[in-house]
Amino acid sequence: MTKRWKPSATALILANLVPLVGVVLFGWDVFSVVFLFWLENLVVGGFNVLRMAWVERGAERRPAVKYVMIPFFAFHYGMFTLIHGVFVFSLFGGRMVQGIGFPSLVAIVDVIATQKLWVAVAALFISHGYSFVVNYLGSQEYRTVPLERLMHQPYNRIIVLHLVIIFGGFVVMTLQEPRIGIALLVVIKIVVDLRAHLGEHRKLQAAAA
Repeated sequence: MTKRWKPSATALILANLVPLVGVVLFGWDVFSVVFLFWLENLVVGGFNVLRMAWVERGAERRPAVKYVMIPFFAFHYGMFTLIHGVFVFSLFGGRMVQGIGFPSLVAIVDVIATQKLWVAVAALFISHGYSFVVNYLGSQEYRTVPLERLMHQPYNRIIVLHLVIIFGGFVVMTLQEPRIGIALLVVIKIVVDLRAHLGEHRKLQAAAA
């Protein structure tokens, strides 16, 4: 069977190209780009909560199980992402919440506003929202993907991206031409994202079969 190129993969690439345009045309620094990479993890987690709320497989006989697993996922994934955010803000941006150490909502909005990242943030929501509507709802993946798989699905991506962001960001900061390094980091992130996206849907198709 031939592999089909999903339109959602095109949307993902286009969303990832926005930071590249920002680097080349508007001189975004490494913190702006790394921050966007981290913020995308929050977007992914939010849409995964929607997927878990919509899923049917694994919740037919025990509908109440979703009301236990969704808060557990939200708390666990949220803490995982916030700890990741501590590294991003402290190592690259120097922005920390006093006393607690976690990036606050105020700090996040401040970064988006001061760095003029609204278009990039909107692109993230559009890309993942398109995948949710077209793939998950339109292709009725919610009928075939197990609830337990949705619990673990985002972690593979976030762990890989965490390593890419931290080590790639340090490499970029040591370069004489940071724009070239940041652009290369964006390209690497596109490759990682694309492989994860296509691999995720191949697994979902296998689970359905």
